[in-house]
Amino acid sequence: MTVIPGADRPVDRRTVLRVAGLSAGAGVVVAATRPGVASAASASVFQHGVASGDPLPGGILLWTRVTPTPDSVPGSGAGPAVTLDWQVAADPSFATVVASGQVHTGPDRDHTARVDVAGLTPATTYWYRFGLGGAWSGTGRTMTAPATDAAISRLRMGVVSCANWEAGYFAAYRHLAERGDLNLVVHLGDYIYEYGTGEFDAGGTVVRRTEPTHEIVTLADYRTRHARYKTDPDLQALHASIPWIITWDDHEVANNMWSGGAENHTPGTEGAFGARVAAARQAYAEWMPVRLAADGHIYRRLRYGNLFELSMLDLRTYRSKQSNGTDVDDPSRTIAGTDQLQWLIDGLNSSTARWKIVGNPVMIARVDLATLPAWLLGPLAKLLGIPENGIVLNADQWDGYNADRERLVDSLRAHHTGNVVFLTGDIHTSWASELTTKDTGTKNPAAAEFVVPSVTSDNLNDFLHTSPGGPLSLLAADLIRATNPHVKWTELDGHGYGVFEVTTDRCRMDWYHLADRTRRDSATRWVAGWSVGTGSSKIRKESAPAAARKRRTSPSA
Repeated sequence: MTVIPGADRPVDRRTVLRVAGLSAGAGVVVAATRPGVASAASASVFQHGVASGDPLPGGILLWTRVTPTPDSVPGSGAGPAVTLDWQVAADPSFATVVASGQVHTGPDRDHTARVDVAGLTPATTYWYRFGLGGAWSGTGRTMTAPATDAAISRLRMGVVSCANWEAGYFAAYRHLAERGDLNLVVHLGDYIYEYGTGEFDAGGTVVRRTEPTHEIVTLADYRTRHARYKTDPDLQALHASIPWIITWDDHEVANNMWSGGAENHTPGTEGAFGARVAAARQAYAEWMPVRLAADGHIYRRLRYGNLFELSMLDLRTYRSKQSNGTDVDDPSRTIAGTDQLQWLIDGLNSSTARWKIVGNPVMIARVDLATLPAWLLGPLAKLLGIPENGIVLNADQWDGYNADRERLVDSLRAHHTGNVVFLTGDIHTSWASELTTKDTGTKNPAAAEFVVPSVTSDNLNDFLHTSPGGPLSLLAADLIRATNPHVKWTELDGHGYGVFEVTTDRCRMDWYHLADRTRRDSATRWVAGWSVGTGSSKIRKESAPAAARKRRTSPSA
């Protein structure tokens, strides 16, 4: 079996990753050559970086955006149609180009370009770039997936969600890009936010102004907002370093979106909701390195050898309107939609991979808030979508759609499907939980769930206007765990990211929190680790990784 080394081991900068196609027992390391930086002239043409996504055993999706003339600004509809060159090479100097071609783009797709490259070797590191008129973009590095039957014993990924431009800098992305031991990034949604400037920031402070400054509604608005995000150097660095697997949540369109509307949409002044969704989805398809189906759906499944399958969900497009608190058990209400839920159930039950991992935009574990005090319910209501009338229910998450959750869990139990892990974002806080229902009970959970914090978006202490890690937040976490025995750990203040490692015998999530989201140079620290072993959905606490322990005890740490 092949193994990807731990974060505590040095990485050979000259070694090329090959996760499959090697003899059993062979060791490999992640290629750590940093992606190239474009020259000043090239940077003016390729202002938004390069990216790759959705790795397949023989292919990868490549992305860029070109600015061929000064007036070809995002969202303008101006500028000429152009033809870009693209190259994929086996080395960062492009001495051995293994695939190349041309791709056309223009104002009709906001001068973005996507190339779905096929015919590559599984489990191999490649370098890629785009060119226009002799100017080449910065170099991106990507990795194909291993063959579907390859014997893989370890893989590590970064897990992120909820990156609000006005609430801070994307230092979390920088720290992930600098690690050098990751194979991919999983982004669970809220890649952008739709609000106007000052409407959702850092606890009342705008750290950096977004563009456009008004709430985005039109196609030009969404294009401009995506472009703003992709000018961030740390976001560009992480996109250029490793492939991403992404899905959307609500803020890629509007807050608390459902199939027929959203909390943050007013038809009388903002037009038909369907038109807004179409504009947001078009911009997303143009600006993101993701494969969408012919009908536009984003839920899909990717496999990494025999180690795991990753099912990425869309929990916004097909859902019923959020509950009013009296109909959460109504079997006609759905969070996933009939087709997607059946696709998920069938895929999990039939998978031959050791681990079944679900990219889950909103929390699936129960959160019972019945005994929590009023001072806590107010701020948590903002985070968790609890109705202001005091009903203690998270109506925006799976808690508001009990029938779908029961169908999923009942099917997993009926088919004896184990080794299921949900990776979740959305609520800006950190959780390690076991998935239980009224039928499974706390002694027999159906799956594990690990929730990562926001990259920058406000969380509990920001809503309470208290210092991070203060007594109120600590008390809140204690109360949640006391009310919910299946919640083994939660931290309600930190911003940052997760690092998720999959091995043959366990899945482990480590949480890293930033010292200060408002500083681009913010340090980070390890705060917790939890794992689940094969054959069991019970989770257990882990000690810090060796590298984190070393940094913590270093005089310069």
